[in-house]
Amino acid sequence: MGRTFPQSISLFSPAQRAAVVSFLTAQSGLVACGLFLLVGLGLAGDYGAWGDERFQRDMVKANLRYILGQTDRVETRFPVEQYYGVSFELPLLLAEGTLGREDYYYVHRLREGVTHLLFLTGGFFCYLLAYRLFNNRLIALFALLLFLLHPRIYAHSFFNSKDLPFLSMFAVALYLTERAFRKDTAGAFLLLGIAVGIATNLRIMGAMLFLAVVGMRVLDLALAKGWGERKRVLATVGLFAAAAGLVWYGAAPNGWGGPLAQLTGALSLTTDHPVVLDIMFRGDIISSDELPAHYGLSWFMTTTPPPALFLGVVGMAALPAWGLTRPGAVFRNSRLRFGWLLAGCCGLPLLGVALAGSNTYDGWRHLYFIYVPFALLAA
Repeated sequence: MGRTFPQSISLFSPAQRAAVVSFLTAQSGLVACGLFLLVGLGLAGDYGAWGDERFQRDMVKANLRYILGQTDRVETRFPVEQYYGVSFELPLLLAEGTLGREDYYYVHRLREGVTHLLFLTGGFFCYLLAYRLFNNRLIALFALLLFLLHPRIYAHSFFNSKDLPFLSMFAVALYLTERAFRKDTAGAFLLLGIAVGIATNLRIMGAMLFLAVVGMRVLDLALAKGWGERKRVLATVGLFAAAAGLVWYGAAPNGWGGPLAQLTGALSLTTDHPVVLDIMFRGDIISSDELPAHYGLSWFMTTTPPPALFLGVVGMAALPAWGLTRPGAVFRNSRLRFGWLLAGCCGLPLLGVALAGSNTYDGWRHLYFIYVPFALLAA
């Protein structure tokens, strides 16, 4: 007689294993971000401080003293800091005080951890947006990995508390833009306004998204049928604009005495930044206000992995081809219209910096946010 062997023992039934696989598939973006978080917790504090960290903390302390009424104006070390918002730095400073630790290593580790956590949050919203656009979790997961695995941006996601919070909030705001136009409700546009206000407070380039939302809403107004529909469009765009403006203003204490001057001053920094540095570029030392127009684009192409770069360029090239085969579809097809929004958010800042001759330095860190729409176009 042949010998019989016992069946393998499993802690889970086939139905339970199927349920686990189904959950991991449905929540693939959340699972991926969770795994990256575990890695990030081990890396936080290891990247070292960057040059602006001390200045950032001093700047937000000056704003806090003004908020508490200890001074009659915001007194910053450098005049340019008068135009920086505190929507990210102020919560960081309050967290330092709440936890009651003063040693520098602890503070630095806290700052890196929170900055990276916000970056992962932006990545998760990038995943959600990709899933809404393509209705495919594999493509959405691919967009998330493109977002998270850019070597230069990933490193900056720990220590760069200026450009990376803006990149992260830009991803959140893009998702909420798609959601607001899909749902077309007052609550959705209110939430979008809050996100755009925070993003604009972090970097004035967030105003580009503000103008894009208003522009698309004006287009909706032109295509609206009947006074009832027009009234809803006007109400939602008004609510969006009010929320964005109030949040931007509320998180900019240095502009409470003159919001218009604060806005124009922040805008002027994009083309006429007063800090001029000597920059090494292609083997030469060049003043940052005399760099060639292709400086930002060169750094973007040099540091972006070739597969992502290729797919992003193909994605941008596909938009006009799609538009030419469907004349007028941009007015009716929400996905195509959002694709053009992504292309504009990616290409126009690069073009604007080149044409304006903006004083840029440190590679393309001031333009990191354009990688969010670029990754989505690559997907």
